[in-house]
Amino acid sequence: MSNAPPSPTAVPPDADYQASMRALESAIGHFKGCNEAELRELADDMSQLGRMAEKLQSGRVDIAVFGEISTGKSALINALCGEQRAAVNVRGGWTKDVWHVPWETAGYCVPGFADSQVVLVDTPGLNEVDGAKRGEMARDAAARVDLVLFVADSDLNDTEYRALVELAASNKPLILVLNKTDLYRPDQLNDLLTVLNGPRYAGIIRPENIVLAQADPREVEYVIEAADGSTRSEWRKQLPQVEEVKARIIELLAADGKALIALNAAIFAADKSDRMTALRVRFREEEAARTIWSFAVTKALAVSLNPVGIVDVLGGVAVDAAMVVTLGRIYGISITTNNAQSLAMSIGKSAGLVTLLEAGVSWASSAFKTLTVGFGTVLTAVPQGAAAGFGSFIVGQAARFYFQHGASWGDQSPKAVVTQILENTDKQSVLEQLKAEILKKLSTNRHADETDKGWFGKK
Repeated sequence: MSNAPPSPTAVPPDADYQASMRALESAIGHFKGCNEAELRELADDMSQLGRMAEKLQSGRVDIAVFGEISTGKSALINALCGEQRAAVNVRGGWTKDVWHVPWETAGYCVPGFADSQVVLVDTPGLNEVDGAKRGEMARDAAARVDLVLFVADSDLNDTEYRALVELAASNKPLILVLNKTDLYRPDQLNDLLTVLNGPRYAGIIRPENIVLAQADPREVEYVIEAADGSTRSEWRKQLPQVEEVKARIIELLAADGKALIALNAAIFAADKSDRMTALRVRFREEEAARTIWSFAVTKALAVSLNPVGIVDVLGGVAVDAAMVVTLGRIYGISITTNNAQSLAMSIGKSAGLVTLLEAGVSWASSAFKTLTVGFGTVLTAVPQGAAAGFGSFIVGQAARFYFQHGASWGDQSPKAVVTQILENTDKQSVLEQLKAEILKKLSTNRHADETDKGWFGKK
C-alpha cells in the first residue's frame, strides 16, 4: 500500500465546493433541453458557465477593480503587480473592455489547488462615454468575481455612490480604496476618513474595509546641499504605497478564500439557471401563442370553406389534434395523435357551453351545406368558421397549460383550468379577428367568389 501524499492537483473534498460544482453542472445541463433558437440566445451564458466551472476547478480568485476615470484604477493594478501590467492613460475613455491581469505577486493561493492564482480585473470607468454599455459590462464582471475593489480619490460623488451601493448589494466582499492620499494634508485626510466612516456609508462599507493607497505618487522636490554649501533642487518619483490594500485583500482571502469562490460560483450558477429558465419559458410561450393562433385560423378556414358536410367537422377535429401534438413538441413532451385527440376532446367537454355552441353551429352549418349541395358554404362560412376557430383557440390555451405543468393539470381539474381561461379571454375580440381572417380569405378565394355568384346571381 503506497504512503505517497495525495496529488497536489487533487480537488479537496469540501462540501461547499462540491455543492457549487454540482450547481454549475446542473446549470450547464439545462442546455440539453434547449432548441436551436434558445441555444443561439444562450450561447454567451453557456460560455460564461463553462469559464466559471474552469475557474472553480482551478481555484482561481478574481478581484474586480472599479472606479471613475483618473481615480487610479489601472495604476493601482500596476502597483499591486509591481510592474506595468495595465495601460495607464490620462485621457478619459481609454478602458474599452474588461481586462484580466494575473497577480503573481499576490502571495496567495487557495489551499489544495496547485493551479490557484489571483487575477485582477480592470473594468471601464464609471463615468465614461457610453456609460450604459460599459456599466453593463462592469455589472457582468462583478457577477463573476469573488472580491471587489472600489477606487476613489475623494468623497464619492452621486455616480460613484450609486455604483458603490449597487456593488454592495451583490454581497461580495467590498474594499474601498482611498487613492492619491499624498495629495492631502494630514488634517484633510483625517476629515475625509471621518466622512467615509460616517452615516452616509453605514451598512454599505465596513470601516475595516476602507484602506489608503498611493498607487502613483506625485514627484517630491528634494533640496540637495553640496559640500561647498550650494544647493540644488531635484524632483524624485516616489515608490507606490499599496501595502495596506494588499494586506487587507490577503487577510480576507486567508480567512474565506475557498468559501468565497464556492459561494460566488453557486450564486452565479443560480442566476444563470434563472435566466435560462425565464428565457426558455418566454421563447416557448411566444412560439406556443403563435402556434395556437395559427391553428385556430387554420381550423376556422378549413371548416368554413369546406363545402362538403360532415367532412368539414371531421377536418376541424384533425386540426385540433395536430395543434396539441405541435404544442407538446414545443414544450418537449411527446404525445401521439390518438392521445392528442383524447386530450382535445377532454378539454372540449370541460368547456361546456362553448363546446356545445361550436358543435351546434358546426353541425347545423354542415347539414345546411349538405342540403344545398355545398352552395350554402358562403352563408355558413363566417359563423361556422368563427365558432370553430374560437373552440380551437380555447383547446390550444388549455393544452398549453397542460404542457406547461409537465403534461398534467397541476392541482386543478381540466374544467377549472378551462373555466379560468374562458374568464380571461376576450371572446368578442377573438371572434372578430377570426371573422376578419375568414372574410379576407373569402375575398381572395376565386372559387368562393364563383360559388357566391352561382348561388345569388350577379353581385
